[in-house]
Amino acid sequence: MAIEPCALKGINRLKPHILMILLQICYASIYFISEASFNQGMNPHVYVTYRHIVGALVMFPFAYFLERKGRPKLTLALFMEIFVLSLFGVSLTLNLYFTSLKYTSPTFMTAIINTIPCMTFIIAVILRVEIVDIRSPRGIAKILGTLLSVIGVIVIAFYKGPAVPSLQGDAPVHVGTKSVHENWLKGSLLTVSSCILWSILFIMQAYTLKRYPAKLSLTAWINGIGAAQSAVYTIIAHRKSAAWLTASMIDLFNIIYSGALASGFSSFILLWCTKEKGPVFVTIFNPLTTIFVAVTAYFLVGEKLHTGCILGGIIVIVGLYSLLWGKERDQVVCNKNQQQPFPTCEELKESKDHVLSSTETQIP
Repeated sequence: MAIEPCALKGINRLKPHILMILLQICYASIYFISEASFNQGMNPHVYVTYRHIVGALVMFPFAYFLERKGRPKLTLALFMEIFVLSLFGVSLTLNLYFTSLKYTSPTFMTAIINTIPCMTFIIAVILRVEIVDIRSPRGIAKILGTLLSVIGVIVIAFYKGPAVPSLQGDAPVHVGTKSVHENWLKGSLLTVSSCILWSILFIMQAYTLKRYPAKLSLTAWINGIGAAQSAVYTIIAHRKSAAWLTASMIDLFNIIYSGALASGFSSFILLWCTKEKGPVFVTIFNPLTTIFVAVTAYFLVGEKLHTGCILGGIIVIVGLYSLLWGKERDQVVCNKNQQQPFPTCEELKESKDHVLSSTETQIP
């Protein structure tokens, strides 16, 4: 049975949405695997280095064979641009991010991560990548959504509230922890700093993709350069060679799983969605990770949920999907405008010839 063209069009339209939802599920699983690995002594900076080495090795064959003919020439200026992308997207950002895991919980971290869409939106407006019409409902929805998201994040960061009774006794999985998760302020500062860098990264990627559209090759380059940058930092910060040893199976699984999926294929999907829908779109789905992590942590691991995190998370999600509604309405208006194209040169010439012929027939 053949698929109708309208159905194919609908599937293609929803493809970025489906891919972004699958990415959030992948990211949620990595939070718990990484926390378990770190609690057993895995150095987070070594983890970032190994993870992106795996990502580069996984993506290199795809980039070499599939983009061999269409890959643009890599100039020095473009290489330096990719170097900065690797710094913001891998070495500096992720080292800050995974360090903050020692001071907070996965639920708290994923809630703070929801600042990325707001920050990306604000930066995009400043750089005129995103246009806001404050006289239209969609423009008001974008502004209101951004403000609500900021308020929600403030609630999460500074109001804990009473804890919802956990299922620790009935939880099927128990992850031992060596960290107390009590320095919320330090963890917040580290996480928010990484979010700012991530927001800048998404804007920069949109510009780089215009000059270097080979997304597989760009993913391989970012992973490889980012791994080298992280290795240099780790060698300086941790001089003990024992930090580089990974004897635990959970460490090896964490490195291979997150390297292949998160650093490899997921990075490529992010670049593809950025090319198709823009930098703000790819960040709007972050609240789904918060939901997946919070539900999984409560029912599977037995982690406590605080009312401040729940309240702030609800406010953030309402704000972000107000922003998403405004973005979708912008897309509808843009499509309507594209359905009324300007006449082509041939159409103008035919119209002119028709007018001249009509004038000649009317002359006695």
